[in-house]
Amino acid sequence: MRSELEQIKSDLVAALNNVVDRDALEKVRVEFLGRKGKMGELMRQMAGLADEERKLIGQLANEVKQSVEAGFAKAESDISRAEAGAVAEKEWIDVSEPGVAPNEGHLHPVTRIKESIEDLFTSMGFSVLDGPELESDFYNFTAVNVPPNHPARDMQDTFYIDGRPGEVMRTHTSSIQVRAMREYGAPLRMIAPGRCFRNEATDVRHEHTFHQIEGVVVDKGINFGHLKGVLEAVAKHLYGPATEVRLRPKFYPFVEPGVNGEVTCFICKGDGCRLCKHTGWLEVFGAGMIHPNVLKEGGVDPKEYSGFAFGFGLTRLVMLKYGIDDIRWLQSGDTRFLSQF
Repeated sequence: MRSELEQIKSDLVAALNNVVDRDALEKVRVEFLGRKGKMGELMRQMAGLADEERKLIGQLANEVKQSVEAGFAKAESDISRAEAGAVAEKEWIDVSEPGVAPNEGHLHPVTRIKESIEDLFTSMGFSVLDGPELESDFYNFTAVNVPPNHPARDMQDTFYIDGRPGEVMRTHTSSIQVRAMREYGAPLRMIAPGRCFRNEATDVRHEHTFHQIEGVVVDKGINFGHLKGVLEAVAKHLYGPATEVRLRPKFYPFVEPGVNGEVTCFICKGDGCRLCKHTGWLEVFGAGMIHPNVLKEGGVDPKEYSGFAFGFGLTRLVMLKYGIDDIRWLQSGDTRFLSQF
């Protein structure tokens, strides 16, 4: 039996030398290590040996089996390397050849204008703040002087959330006014850019999701002149140094007095065109002196401090800046549209 074991070992070496692929290797494996293979048959014959001889032959059998398994492992490794080499040969590339540059994305036009305005305001000492998009009814309406059943709520039809009573998707970033005053007190200079949501019938000028930038200044001695100065700085930053600002009275519940802000049409330079409906002016923001009730909600004494607030329709600024004729493009995610900017 010792000679038979040595013969198996010798036969295996010869068989493995002729293996060229996995199918041939599997046939050799079955021949030597299968249930009816040479090693299995020899191991069954050991049962008839005397104890002492079985012990000696068993040790030799284990050595041969280990040698057989090592031979198979090496053969399989050699085949794997050969297969990898064949694949590499087929997929060969010249690493010195110039590559093809991947398509790179860029900032969304809304993000471009938002960051430009943030840079302007931070240079004037303003902080950039943010707040929750799922807002409480209190901060979104009541705290900014729009109590329940106030008609101004009808102008901002919003989304209410099932199972979340007293919470709405914020209709404006004005909700951050009182949050900021309660957090930082007075004096305060801040802007709050962010997304807003309203239950709008969408068309070329209306969308259920849009962006605004709210601005607030609270300090001692703040007046309307300060407000106009800031608005003019923003208008000139966006549309050029020749841009003029016109303020016209308008009601907003969170300011008193309130104004509607218009700037010189950047297309016709004030002469009148289709974009400005031949008026020479474009409406871009609402503003006014912060209502005393809003200051009180923010924990600020209106007898000691005054302030102004303004709100830009950031989405509208983007449309005017780039001549976009349909607001729905901005939320579309269409790369054909976005790649223009």
